Amino acid sequence: MLSGLLLGAVVGTVFFAGTVAYLLIPLLYRVERLGLSRWFASAATAALASLLVTLPVALGLYFASTRIGMLLNLLRGFPEEYPISVLEYTYVVDIGLVVDAAVQYGATLAVDAASALPVIALKLTLFGMLLFGLLLAHEDAERAFLATLPDSYHDVAHALGKRANATLYAIYVLQAATALATSILALPVFYALGIPYPFTLAVAAGVLQFVPIVGPSLVVLGIAAYELSIGNVTAAITVLVVAGVIVAWLPDVLVRPRLSRSTADLPGSLYFIGFTGGLLTIGPVGIIAGPLVVALTVQTAELLATERNNGRSNGGGT
Repeated sequence: MLSGLLLGAVVGTVFFAGTVAYLLIPLLYRVERLGLSRWFASAATAALASLLVTLPVALGLYFASTRIGMLLNLLRGFPEEYPISVLEYTYVVDIGLVVDAAVQYGATLAVDAASALPVIALKLTLFGMLLFGLLLAHEDAERAFLATLPDSYHDVAHALGKRANATLYAIYVLQAATALATSILALPVFYALGIPYPFTLAVAAGVLQFVPIVGPSLVVLGIAAYELSIGNVTAAITVLVVAGVIVAWLPDVLVRPRLSRSTADLPGSLYFIGFTGGLLTIGPVGIIAGPLVVALTVQTAELLATERNNGRSNGGGT
């Protein structure tokens, strides 16, 4: 109980480091084959992973600090009311409350982000140290865990471990590659369409690839809604068609089929349930923990079904 209270603030960091370390074990062995000792290979792998984690966080904070004021001014420039004409009738839609709420939320977010900088720096440092330690001693940890299980359950543990690795690969590697492709494709599209802040919106579209089902479509719809609010109906339709195809649809077609062979066969609906349930239950770390728990639950159900069917077959044969 006391440990939970004292370490509650870093549970997410510990979980994140553990899942990343588990996924990086094959890379660690490859680095070792270059002639490095386990200590130096673990340090090099942990340093590379920490850099890859720190860069997007730093870029996100940088653009949040430099662009959020511009975005707030853009929101304040929205009209309070927006008339929509259908045939001979004109309807007035009041969007003032929505705009005011968005401005207030953006200002609060900027203050919270600035005050969280020291905490983020400490957590990133802790993440790197934990990652190094877990990579260095992962074999001892695995042996200690298997020693607590009867020999007959070792196959079950290995099957669950294989499913966990495939799920983490899908969340980290597949989603990250798709997010990068989305940002790369979105930048020239947004620039060509004359959309303000193309780089910021391209990065936002890439980040939203981690949100299942809706993903970068939220950015596309938001841009189309902005164009529509200022009377650019043609521009709104162009954004929906061009950006909808190239930004919201094409990255999935280009990247996912090439990297999905090593991922867990988890339906999109179950992934969405795990993502949403984890996020609402335990916060940001639930983005990873939720789908992982769902995948392990599915794997456990499959193992139980297989064992029951085997038992029936053996019973029927005797």
